[in-house]
Order: sequence, then structure tokens, then C-alpha cells
Amino acid sequence: MGSSHYIDNKEFLKEIVAYKKAVRKAKSEGKPKPSVGEYIGKCFLDIATNLAKRPNFTNYPFKDEMIGDGIENCIQYADNFDPKKSSNPFAFFTQIIYYAFVRRIQKEKKQLYVKMRCFEENDPTGRFRNWLKGSFEETENPFQDILALEGQLKGDAPPKPKAKKRKGSKSKKDSSLDSFMEN
Repeated sequence: MGSSHYIDNKEFLKEIVAYKKAVRKAKSEGKPKPSVGEYIGKCFLDIATNLAKRPNFTNYPFKDEMIGDGIENCIQYADNFDPKKSSNPFAFFTQIIYYAFVRRIQKEKKQLYVKMRCFEENDPTGRFRNWLKGSFEETENPFQDILALEGQLKGDAPPKPKAKKRKGSKSKKDSSLDSFMEN
């Protein structure tokens, strides 16, 4: 193992193949799926932790949740790795963790937007909106993506196709927050 690599891909492949055999055996005997083992778990943790250090994933306050989601997805899909198609489990699991990070960021952005809308809707004086806009005029706006969501909801961007109404549903006018939560 080289000094620049934190995972020995050959050893990782060997452990994954042994794990897949154990899963097949447990399945044939009607037993529950076995745990991935300490070495594989450590590899998942190392991949997730190091991927979280990349520039596109730094400065998120929910980095621990991202890492946890990545590890959870790796454990969930560990037996999907096919050594006949690839001999690089590092790349396979890095991709799983990457997309888990992206999904967590999307969830957190949506949640932050909901919080901001709740503040705004419960602020009849408009102080929150003025603070938000005034606080970031001269600096880069960290809420830029979230405010862009608001523009999409108000019609500044092309609208998304609406879901068909269910039979028997009441035809009420949804607030922009309600329609956003449905998407």
C-alpha cells in the first residue's frame, strides 16, 4: 500500500468477495444477512471521511450526517458490488457515498428553505426578509440557492409540470410553501 493511498484496493476487493460469499450462504440457509465486518466498515468510514474533505463538500454544518448517510448506503448496497464487472470496489463505494452526500445536501437545502419561509410567513413586519436581503448585499450570499427556489415558486423560472389531482380531492389553492413540499 502506497503512502498516498488510505485504502488497499486489493485487500478491500478480497474482503468484499468474502462478504458476498457469506451473504449468498446466509441467503441459501434462510439466515439474516451478515454484517460487513470491521475492515469493510473501516474502509467505508475512511472513504466517506476523506470524500467529505473535498472542496465541494467543505463548510457544510451537516457534514456528519452526510458521512453517516454515505456509510449507511454503502452497508445497504455492499452486496451489489459485482467483482465480475469491476475489480475496483473503492470507486464503486466512492460513487455511492458521493450521491448520498448530494442527496443530503438537497434535503438540507429544502429544509432550510422551509424554515426561512416559516420565519417569513410569521413575520408581518417584514424584518426577517429585510435582514436577509440587507445582510448579504456586499458579500457573497450563502442563501443564493435557497432564494432561487423562491423565484422558481413565484414563476420567475419555467414551472415544473403539475401532478394530476386525485379523484375526490378538494380543489384548494395551495400556498407556495405547500406546492414546494409536494415536489
